[in-house]
Amino acid sequence: MSPVSPANPAPADRLATLQELLRRTGPVVVAFSGGADSAFLARVAHDLLGPERVLCATAVSPSLSGEEEADCRALAAEWGLSWAGVPTAELEDPRYVANAADRCARCKTALMDALQPLAEARSATVVLGVNVDDLGDHRPGQQAAAARGARFPLVEAGFAKADVRHWSRRLGLRTWDKPAAACLASRLPYGTPVTVGTLRSVAAAESALRAMGFGQLRVRHHGAVARLELPEEDLAEVLCRRHEVVAAVRGAGYDFVALDLEGFRSGSLNRQLAGVVGTGESVGGGS
Repeated sequence: MSPVSPANPAPADRLATLQELLRRTGPVVVAFSGGADSAFLARVAHDLLGPERVLCATAVSPSLSGEEEADCRALAAEWGLSWAGVPTAELEDPRYVANAADRCARCKTALMDALQPLAEARSATVVLGVNVDDLGDHRPGQQAAAARGARFPLVEAGFAKADVRHWSRRLGLRTWDKPAAACLASRLPYGTPVTVGTLRSVAAAESALRAMGFGQLRVRHHGAVARLELPEEDLAEVLCRRHEVVAAVRGAGYDFVALDLEGFRSGSLNRQLAGVVGTGESVGGGS
């Protein structure tokens, strides 16, 4: 069940609805991952409320790639955001490391542990860049964050992903077409322990592929095997450049490189969750 019911204003009114929601909410701490959703929310809040009333906080841990952290810093500098990198301790939680079906809930609990003291010190509300399209998949982290008092203004204002990209482009934000991202732990099948070494291997493999010019992608970790998900339109190029691709991914520590012929799809590993969501059983998943 969704932790919040979205509104359904007309598309042209959604930005005004979001602005009014933020105005009523008051000071906010934005969970700022640098993706299209959180960047849009941060920029709208910053422009509306000002840097004194908006803190953009990036959760820094091994599950965030160095490239994404650097881009968060760059965006904050470009836009004049009040920004902080905040260490989170999800890897100290054995339940997170075990990587059961509730891993995302453990992650969001660690996030709220880090952000709530910042919010309380500023008499602010923690807000997350969740959009309406995010409500349909297995997302236990949403419930965990909502239970701790976080709000989802984009959902409340009826923003789908397409709306976020549309308004981001109209506002001139360079994040309008940024490929969807997710924490590095989402590349591991549920039941595969989350370790710093594994996260680093995934990050290194994805970074190497992006350096080759591939944008939207996932490197799914299956032990010694890296399963590559890329958009269907990129599959032919991957095959043509397969020797480069294999060298790049093996350089990140994998012995074998497999290309997924279904192509890229967010949450592909969640198909193995049927019948076990909420039981704590370890089967397989990701975002």
